[in-house]
Amino acid sequence: MDNPIFVDTNVFLRFFIRDVESFYHKARDLFEKGESGQLKLETSDLVIAEIVWVLESYYDFSRSEIKEVIETILETKNLKVANHSRVKEAIDLYSSGKMDFIDAYNIAYIKAKDFKKVATFDVKHFKNIEGVSNVW
Repeated sequence: MDNPIFVDTNVFLRFFIRDVESFYHKARDLFEKGESGQLKLETSDLVIAEIVWVLESYYDFSRSEIKEVIETILETKNLKVANHSRVKEAIDLYSSGKMDFIDAYNIAYIKAKDFKKVATFDVKHFKNIEGVSNVW
C-alpha cells in the first residue's frame, strides 16, 4: 500500500456539511477507500482543532454535534489521527461545556505528559487538574 494521504480540514468539512455536492462526493469516495483498506489516511490534531472551531463558530453546531463528528473521525478505519487519545480526551472535556477545545486539548496534553505544574493566568480551566498546580 502507498504512503498515507494527509487529509485537510476542508475535506472533512465538505463531507460533514455537504454544502458543495461535488466536494462531498470526492470526500466520501476518499473515506470509503480508506474504510475498505484501499488507502491509508492521516490527519493532525490541529486539523481536528480547526474542525471544532469552524463547526462551532461558522456553522453553529452544538458541542454534542461536534463531539459526534470528531468521534466519527476518530473511529474511521485506516484514518490515523495524530495524538488520537489526547484528541479523544479533549473532545470529551470540551463536550462537557466547561471550556473551549484548545484548553481541553492542553489539559489532556498536561495529563499525558504528567506535568506537575502549569504557568497560566487562565486559572478557571486549569485549577482543577488533579495533581497539577499553578506556578503562581
